[in-house]
Amino acid sequence: MKIHEYQAKEIFKRYGVPVPKGGMACTLAEVRRIAEDISGPVVVKAQIHAGGRGKGGGVRLVNSPSEAEEIAEKMIGMKLVTHQTGPEGREVKKVMIEEKMEIDRELYIGIVIDRAKSRPVIMVSEEGGVEIEEVATRRPEKILKETVDPAVGVMPFQTMRLAFGLNLDKAIIKDASSFITRLYHLFKGEDCSLAEVNPLVITSDKRIVALDAKINFDDNAMYRHKDNMKLRDLNEEDPLEIEASKYNLNYIKLDGNIGCMVNGAGLAMATMDIIKLAGGEPANFLDVGGGADSEMVENAFKILISDKNVKAVFINIFGGILRCDVLATGVVEAVKKMEVNIPVIVRLEGTNMEKGSEILRESGLNFIVANGMADAAEKVVKSVIC
Repeated sequence: MKIHEYQAKEIFKRYGVPVPKGGMACTLAEVRRIAEDISGPVVVKAQIHAGGRGKGGGVRLVNSPSEAEEIAEKMIGMKLVTHQTGPEGREVKKVMIEEKMEIDRELYIGIVIDRAKSRPVIMVSEEGGVEIEEVATRRPEKILKETVDPAVGVMPFQTMRLAFGLNLDKAIIKDASSFITRLYHLFKGEDCSLAEVNPLVITSDKRIVALDAKINFDDNAMYRHKDNMKLRDLNEEDPLEIEASKYNLNYIKLDGNIGCMVNGAGLAMATMDIIKLAGGEPANFLDVGGGADSEMVENAFKILISDKNVKAVFINIFGGILRCDVLATGVVEAVKKMEVNIPVIVRLEGTNMEKGSEILRESGLNFIVANGMADAAEKVVKSVIC
């Protein structure tokens, strides 16, 4: 789950991570009040779940409360387009008003899970203010990493090694080490999948401050952090993803025209790969999981074909806990209730696959039952092209 910058900074404060003075505003009156409280030049920052806001006109420096109000009036309600929003952009409904910092240096720090090592990894770089992917491509030697044993936690020698690697003044090495430690405690304490500061700035008076803040929570751990669920902004999420979450379904929107229903994330990856190998483009993937019943499968199918970009559906199921006959029953019920006028290609393998295929064939509906993944991929891509 993603949250806004202003929300992330409130969490930063709880863990002692330094942030600029500021606050969130939805109205012009709130903008003026916050700017007057800061009493000096401020930054008006659009609050959307996407990076690259500055390049899109979503971050503006102003010198007075009246100027902050003027800029905020233009910003609130605008469609902000960045490289992460796509051409459709995102509507700005909130802004953050924050004190202007006198910046000496811009750095980067981020903590993620290294999937290969199954451990958190802390990354820092002197190349702050730049997308970390760009740094990794252009100057990979500028990214320093420390892998953390979660049973032990981050060690002082690791944070000191990272701090020294940033070529900081000796006077602030200890502060930098403390910053890294606190950010790691936040990452672990809140069960994050990402905690990132870009840029992390050194001010002219040698303070270390998180000028930006980004937190993503691990959805699988949200039951331990029910208060964090209040931070969810449904306006920033795809309506179909919201609908899928109501039924405990995992749905991801993509840019193609072939809808994918699978059971298991690994199978989802393989399904999208084989569609692309066959010359097609997935429009999404929807993972019904291993314990789905026929009603859940029916709801999943409805969500899939609600996407107007979907021109064909590829149902790829490996029957285990979710039996193939249960899947077939759910799909048949969904198609009977809805006017489905696009091809539906089904590949079943595993528990009760013969019974599932029989249910599809005897339904009287126009399913295309494939013989294996490759055959299914070729059939679904051909159906879209034709």
